[in-house]
Formats: sequence, C-alpha cells, structure tokens
Amino acid sequence: MTAFAYVDVFAAAPLTGAPLTLVPDADGLTDAQLRAIAREFNQSETTFVVTPTRPGATRRLRSFTPTGEEVFGAGHNALGAWLWLAGTLLTRDADTFYQEIGADVLPVYATRSPDGRISIAMEQSPPFFGAVASDRAALAAALGLRESSLVADRDARVVSTGAGHLLVPVGSRADVDGVAVNADRLVAVLRECGGEGCYVFTLDGGAYARFFNPAMGIPEDPATGTAAGPLAALLVSEGLAPSPVVIEQGHAMGRPSRITVTVTGSRVVVEGSGVVSATGTLRLS
Repeated sequence: MTAFAYVDVFAAAPLTGAPLTLVPDADGLTDAQLRAIAREFNQSETTFVVTPTRPGATRRLRSFTPTGEEVFGAGHNALGAWLWLAGTLLTRDADTFYQEIGADVLPVYATRSPDGRISIAMEQSPPFFGAVASDRAALAAALGLRESSLVADRDARVVSTGAGHLLVPVGSRADVDGVAVNADRLVAVLRECGGEGCYVFTLDGGAYARFFNPAMGIPEDPATGTAAGPLAALLVSEGLAPSPVVIEQGHAMGRPSRITVTVTGSRVVVEGSGVVSATGTLRLS
C-alpha cells in the first residue's frame, strides 16, 4: 500500500487554490505506475517524491499530467510537495532545502510562522524569452475572443522559468473571464510558437489570469506557478509592474488563488502556502 495526500496549494483554506495529489514515498513505483496513478487522480499534476540522483538535492520530484506527460517546472506541483515535506523536515523556524526537478537542482526556502503555518518560497530557472505568436487572428479564435480583446501594442510571447508558456495580454478582466478555449486550435497555436500552455492575463485592477494546457490534458488550472513566474519576469522586465508581483487566478473555477512572485534580475522566486485537505492509501496489488 502507498500513502498519498491532497494538498490545496496557493490557498488560505481547504477546497480553494490548486489541488495537488502527492505521493510522498514513490521509490518503489515504476514509471508505468506513476503515469497510471496520475491518470487515476486526474489532477492537473500529480507529484511523486523519490530519492535524488544529483549531488546536493534533498529530494527529487517527478510530476505527471492526466495524459501521462512528465513536466519539469517548479510550480504548484513542487510547492505543494514541499508544504507536505517541510512538515517533517523543518526542525526550526526556517530552513533551506534543495529540490531536483528534471536537470535542475533548485533551492527551496521553508518557514514556519508562530501559529504553525508553513510557507514555501522556491527559486525557478532564470527567465528565457521565446517566440511570439504572430497570427493574432488565429490566437483570438483559439481563445474564443474577438481580436480586439488582445492588447493592440503588446505581443503574446512564450516565456519560460522552467516551463515555456504563451503569455497572452488582454484588455480587461471581462476578457479573461470570457475565454472559451477551442482545444484543437489552441494546441495548433502553441505548437507553432513552442509554448507548453497558455496564460491569458490582464493588468486591469492588478494581475489577473487563467491557464489552459489542452495538449497536456489540462482544460484549466486554478493556480499555475510555472506560468506565474514567467509572467512576473515579463512584467518586471518591461516595467509594467513592480516586484513582488501578486497574481490572482482560479476565480472562474471557484477556486481563488493568489501567487506571489519576486523578481530580482534573473532570479525568480515563487512564494505561497496551502493546506493538506485529505490523506489516504493507494492499494495497487
């Protein structure tokens, strides 16, 4: 039998934020089992904690989408894992751990407040600014929007801090809330520009966003650290927002989330907390 937990990430209370299924002791599982378990839970990502393979790493994390794709960015998949892990590893008010994700070993900063609440800050990879989605009409059609909803003087661009997502600026919160994705069209747009997922955002009343990744089996995600990091890096680099950047997400799904990202040069740090909302046991034999 294998233990698992549900962690609500970037959340102040249970049943909000981004739900993550975590398997904290997955060394004995095969890759086929990891993919099957991710399909079974059907969350945007299921994270498995295993023994690290790189020097200096405290733990290695592997995350899979419902379609069985392994993803490597440090977002809610990693932050939720460390909320759980810090509950046993944190022996003082604050400590630093190191997570192995893909080819990276990245620092994780865990703190415990006087009321016992744990918060996690994670460094992501330095930002990489990639290709632009050049066909604005095709992009608007893929999102179910009028082309006039796209901000006229700003490009939709792929930016990565570990995972490359297409960041799409629109004019208002109503435009963000009005997105109705055509999955096939959006997958075609993302393949053309080299994006993994799509983060539609506005600066109307503060940073407000929704995330879609149909190619990975994620119709919508309520909180996406691997997209929030790139968005904050882009906004700070272009002088559109000061650091730290607070991004609201998940409202359209009834799971409001707040993601804080601090950008200092090429250093991008995603911060948040959450709650363990359930635990259980997998019976695999």
